[in-house]
Amino acid sequence: MKLASPALLALCLWGLGFGVAAPAAQTGSAPAVYDRALAERLGADAHGMRSYVLVILKTGPTKVPQGDRRKAMFAGHFANIERLAAAGKLVMAGPFSKDPDGWRGLFLLAVDDLEEARRLTATDPVIVNGEMVAEYHPWYGSAAAMMLPEIHKTLTPPAN
Repeated sequence: MKLASPALLALCLWGLGFGVAAPAAQTGSAPAVYDRALAERLGADAHGMRSYVLVILKTGPTKVPQGDRRKAMFAGHFANIERLAAAGKLVMAGPFSKDPDGWRGLFLLAVDDLEEARRLTATDPVIVNGEMVAEYHPWYGSAAAMMLPEIHKTLTPPAN
């Protein structure tokens, strides 16, 4: 299953950042009402936006071979994702499909600067082991993205 191309990612992030939606008159729904408490909770500025850092994970110089070490590395990677999400720093994460440019995945971090993003990802086992390298890009987008982790929990069925 193809997950996303870099071009599709850019388009989706652009849409999220600028709140692209059909006008209320076309959808038949009433226009949204400003919610000051929600805007403050999400860190929204006067435009309903906030700063993030987009981290693109790319293939690194050292492929860790199949086996227990690789399994442990990825278990640590997913534990790091959970840690960042629980701390309210990770807004979204996910892999790319096989990409000729070596794009492997992304993190959208709710941080104000690149240095904090680097500190948060520096201990991730895929980076420590050289399996992946990270590129850091400041991004200004909708504060509504902060609701993705909360919404995602409602879409994931309980484990059996």
